[in-house]
Amino acid sequence: MTKNRQLLAATLVAATLASMPATGFADSVKIGFVTTLTTPASVIGEDMQNAVNLAVEHLGGKMAGKDIEIIFEDDGFKPEIGKQKTDKLVKKDDVDFVAGFIWSHVLLASSKTVLDSGKFLISSNAGPSHLAGAGCHANFFSTSWQNDQTPMAMGEVLNTQGVKSLYVMAPNYAAGKNMVAGVERTFKGEIVGKDLTKWGKDKQLDFSAELAKAKASGADGLFIFYPGSAGGAFIKQYQQAGLRDSLPLYSVFTVDSLSLPKFQAANIEGVLGSSSTMFWAPDLDNAANHKFVSDFKAKHGRYPSFYAAQSYDTIMLINSALQATGGNLEDQDALRAAMEKANYDSVRGRYSYGNNHLPVQNFYLRKVVADADGNWTTSIVSTIYENHQDTYASECAL
Repeated sequence: MTKNRQLLAATLVAATLASMPATGFADSVKIGFVTTLTTPASVIGEDMQNAVNLAVEHLGGKMAGKDIEIIFEDDGFKPEIGKQKTDKLVKKDDVDFVAGFIWSHVLLASSKTVLDSGKFLISSNAGPSHLAGAGCHANFFSTSWQNDQTPMAMGEVLNTQGVKSLYVMAPNYAAGKNMVAGVERTFKGEIVGKDLTKWGKDKQLDFSAELAKAKASGADGLFIFYPGSAGGAFIKQYQQAGLRDSLPLYSVFTVDSLSLPKFQAANIEGVLGSSSTMFWAPDLDNAANHKFVSDFKAKHGRYPSFYAAQSYDTIMLINSALQATGGNLEDQDALRAAMEKANYDSVRGRYSYGNNHLPVQNFYLRKVVADADGNWTTSIVSTIYENHQDTYASECAL
């Protein structure tokens, strides 16, 4: 071959390779994971990060033969920062999947960037009604729930336990409003009082005035939604107010495996026996959950939270899609179809996806108990919903 022909051949090969999508020849799958790794809410983000890392370890660092590359980004508990970090993941890092998102307002601020780019967006926690309903998208999936579902299950619990009147408290942002809407949708008694408190970087942490109002209302029960540090502050003040016997506590996303060790250390016994609802618990009896909980406890010395469970499932869902497509990241239709099947060993057991790509799954009543070693944890009491689909799915055009 002459020198000119060799040069021409090399140029043609280079041009051909340059014209092919890089993802088809990538040796790795890149996953951007947005969570909160600073501020007091970092305890949640770190739990999610630990679960993601455990999932990667369980997969041997590979998905369908590709190296797993996780890029964690800190949203700082602010929608504008979350969007900036999401923009970076999509435009600079060119990730294949964007996942994570604790907070509904951060997810809503970031979702357009991901979905307009043609990439997949997987919520590992936040479940705002907009993305479940009219704003649903073919490339949006969730490994958690729609915000209203868990409090809807709690409303059913209140009915069966004979609660006739309820005082309601939650932070004043998208998820808080969804939580209140959820319990109001199913609770058949009277809502005798409601407080939506300040949220964000200067969120309200003094609830003495609201607790006094709740006590004076004469309600049969108190329903709350306070994730993160706000939950710890609320429970401490609830105990100090001596309300455990006169105003039973019913919560969602407040008393969990992150807060219970702190409550136990502070001897805040007001949470023992308190009720919550959730799609998952550490004692849910399936092989995947046994391994997840056991290995997480061995690494971190405590039970994983539901945030961790959802984040672990996020990685396993992505892996199921790559396994089904032989690692082909170009064929989005095939990846989407594979994820729609939820064909993996979830820590919650088998579930399916609705038309809006949110899980159709069971919800359980859980109680705070002491385990065999005396550690406070949550345990399943009964099944409230079987294969429950969120209310907003009917508004989704998919």
